[in-house]
Amino acid sequence: MTNLILFVNAFLSYLLIFVLIVALVVVACIIGVKCWKSKDAKEAVAADGEQAGTVGGNTTV
Repeated sequence: MTNLILFVNAFLSYLLIFVLIVALVVVACIIGVKCWKSKDAKEAVAADGEQAGTVGGNTTV
């Protein structure tokens, strides 16, 4: 019986560590996607600003 209790204790301990690691990976992925989308949005705005300054290949002043 003691061995079973020790096994369950160790199993639950490793399960808790696994759940924490998975949660950290999910949070890191969410943060990464948000940063990626933010960067793409900034680049799109910058590209639109550059295109707005050109008409037919000529730069407007």
